[in-house]
Amino acid sequence: MLIKTSLITAVFSVIMFVCVTGCNAESQSIEPFLIPCPPEYGIRVLLDDTAKKITFAIDDEYQIINFDTTKILNAAGTTGPIEVTIDNNSIKVGRERLNTRRAIIQPQKYQFFRINDNLAYRGNLEIIINADNKTMMVINNVQLETYLAGVIAAEMPSYWEMETLKAQAIASRTYCLYMKTKFGKNRHWDVKATQANQVYKGVRVETMRTTEAVRRTAGVVLCCEQELGCEEFPSYYSSACGGHTENSENVFGDSFQPLRGVDCPYCKKSTRSTLFNWPQAVFDSNFVTKNILDKYPALIELGQIVKIEPSKESKYDNNFRRIVSVKLTGSTGKTAFLRAEDLRLAIDPSGAKIQSTCCTIVSLKDEFIFIAGKGFGHGVGLCQYGSREMARQGKTTEQILSYYYPNSRLKYLY
Repeated sequence: MLIKTSLITAVFSVIMFVCVTGCNAESQSIEPFLIPCPPEYGIRVLLDDTAKKITFAIDDEYQIINFDTTKILNAAGTTGPIEVTIDNNSIKVGRERLNTRRAIIQPQKYQFFRINDNLAYRGNLEIIINADNKTMMVINNVQLETYLAGVIAAEMPSYWEMETLKAQAIASRTYCLYMKTKFGKNRHWDVKATQANQVYKGVRVETMRTTEAVRRTAGVVLCCEQELGCEEFPSYYSSACGGHTENSENVFGDSFQPLRGVDCPYCKKSTRSTLFNWPQAVFDSNFVTKNILDKYPALIELGQIVKIEPSKESKYDNNFRRIVSVKLTGSTGKTAFLRAEDLRLAIDPSGAKIQSTCCTIVSLKDEFIFIAGKGFGHGVGLCQYGSREMARQGKTTEQILSYYYPNSRLKYLY
């Protein structure tokens, strides 16, 4: 057990050495520089949890660490992609069967590695066979600041104002550490690389400006008063709130002082029209029923869903409203209730058509129509387009964060 613990510590203690790339996502590194980050701030990013196989490639020397025996295999850089598969309940890398269900592929130097041909990441790659013995978890172990370099440019355009990029870096860092502390203890990963948490695309999206925003804010997080003092909270953010941010308990069920909704006169000035006032979205009733019942099989007793109507709404002084929960009526005559955000993502998982719950729902015989929509995203916390407009008006990073996260303050971890 002591050997395994030491192994894990060593893996996460790799010094972060970030190579910044230019605006072309496919360009190679330009000038390396160091962002200090204590080794305990390692982040486990779940890249895939149902992979049957992946390919791996690296240009320089690397190691394969058997998690069960701590045996280390040294290898030269790959001449082409190597296939990682499952063979008789064991991980197989190329022709080498490792006789373990868990292994780490560790670059020897500050190199990035590639998986599935075009996805490049820093840190190391961890493979864990799932209980079904047919699929694998693919995890990128990486230092926090390095992780953020692959998040900020994926979540926000790199040409936006630096004060906005810095605000995003602090919000993303805070959110990540909260998720790691709150949920990471009981699983093999801390955050997903998708919109389920934060979008993370690794090396291929890193840019000089977004990585500079990470560097300038290194170690800075948001906190608010909680039972154990001033601690991190889930600093949610969305693209465009549409005019007013939302109380977190109405969307995610948690309640923190900085996650109370605030009026946002800013995003309307900077958001492109198709995001701020989005076009109507029309869905066939059979499609809607299938998607909802697939996501929530306990609602099968409803039969065909024939009506969707708001059961609770947030209403604000500026005539802004957002649907909080909906009532579903089925062909059997039975009814059920869902959070509006859950309904939105059940029908449209991409969120690209039903862009928010700031809309009107029309139930027809054969289809459901979502009209008069405003904003893009769940609307909790930082409004990204609003933050950009604030920066354009000369507001600082601190002013942006204190506006969208009231009753919060900055804390310096390192």
